[in-house]
Amino acid sequence: MQNFETLKLKGELSVVLNKADGSVETHDFKNLVVNTGLNFIVSRMKDATATAMSHMELGTGTTAAAAGDTGLGAAISGSRTALTSTTVATNTITYVATFAAGTGTGAVTEAGIFNASSSGTLLCRTVFPVVNKQAGDSMTVTWVVTVS
Repeated sequence: MQNFETLKLKGELSVVLNKADGSVETHDFKNLVVNTGLNFIVSRMKDATATAMSHMELGTGTTAAAAGDTGLGAAISGSRTALTSTTVATNTITYVATFAAGTGTGAVTEAGIFNASSSGTLLCRTVFPVVNKQAGDSMTVTWVVTVS
């Protein structure tokens, strides 16, 4: 009898919308680690030639996330933002990005994590119900990827 082990990656993100009027909305979603993200993880096991994840981007695309995705469906121009923190703990990595007032404004329906300020490798993508980010609102996205 053979014992097969499986490596699983699970991602979850929390979107906190701080509205200009002082109110706060919190939304939690699951995500998909895409094929390019899986390849990125495997390449980092070999060495550090692949640049670490460094940016998050918002979009308005509504096509379901798929394993073959290499970018967002419809990125919001100028929304790619440097991560404000990256934390590693037991079997998890947490990425956090804050989208200031005026950045990523619109009917946000998707997000992704990348390893560059433009283009780059997509690690994860998620599509979710509309979160309306007005020009005066800021948004913080906390994305946790768990390996089990």
